[in-house]
Amino acid sequence: MSDDLDSLFTEDWPEDHRSGVITVAGRPNVGKSTLINRILGQKIAIVSPKPQTTRRRQLGILTDAHSQILFVDTPGLHAPQHKLGEYMVQVAEQAFKDTDVILIILDVSKPPETGDQRLAETVERLRGRTPVILALNKVDLLSDEQRDTHIDAHKALIPHEGAHLISAMNGDGVAALLADLRERMPLGPRYYPPEDLTEMNMRFVASEVIREKVMLNTDKEIPYAVAVEIDSFRENEDNVFISATLHVERDSQKGIVIGKGGAMIKKIGTEARRELVEMLETVVHLDLNVKVLKNWRKNERLMQRLGYRQVKEDKR
Repeated sequence: MSDDLDSLFTEDWPEDHRSGVITVAGRPNVGKSTLINRILGQKIAIVSPKPQTTRRRQLGILTDAHSQILFVDTPGLHAPQHKLGEYMVQVAEQAFKDTDVILIILDVSKPPETGDQRLAETVERLRGRTPVILALNKVDLLSDEQRDTHIDAHKALIPHEGAHLISAMNGDGVAALLADLRERMPLGPRYYPPEDLTEMNMRFVASEVIREKVMLNTDKEIPYAVAVEIDSFRENEDNVFISATLHVERDSQKGIVIGKGGAMIKKIGTEARRELVEMLETVVHLDLNVKVLKNWRKNERLMQRLGYRQVKEDKR
């Protein structure tokens, strides 16, 4: 056993210290990333009102004196239309196979739809004996007339061990949900230093911030056709230099992302740089370019180049 592992398991943990993994699942745009950012008290996952914002598995780490909980934010489960969609569903489904609790986020502000039923069926197929907790999100948008019928209908979707009414946006019910999740974690040590909030490096974070600004400032097919590749990330004593390429699938999309006289790419860059300055607490120089990578979402080789690598099945 390495020295690092020795220290991990011999450190003087409180007797009741708990640690474990919670897989956060739900349909696109139900508030998974918003909830994780709320719980951590800091933004680690990008958020937009458009579905399928999250493309990769992302880890959020919550540490306090008596517990460390690892939240795995997964892409929204949906019916895939291309190779990228298939990859996203694979990532989401794989996360169910090694977790202590499955937390399903449901949009309780409207009645369950066909996609909610498919989600429930998928979770039931993959869960094994893993407990399921429901977070009935967007409760602040419920009218008195809708409340009982919507809540009961969502609870009936899947057998579960607990359900909480929450608003990830304003924080209602989140403390009670978190207390319940913490109690369900097994006894165990910390797996990450207490100051860590995520395992993602800043190159990845920078690419996600840029992609978020694309999603917030464009519409129709553009948000889904853009992939961000960090070409260089250099940190000096007083500043950070970042160069990135925004890959699109067609020439017409390139023109839209650049905008008239470069207005759109300038807006995206300005908003991304402002947020990165806040995150890194230093001066940020950001250079963005736009290139056409024809039909990259349908090409497995190009997807791998952009970081969307095939999910390996756990054979255990």
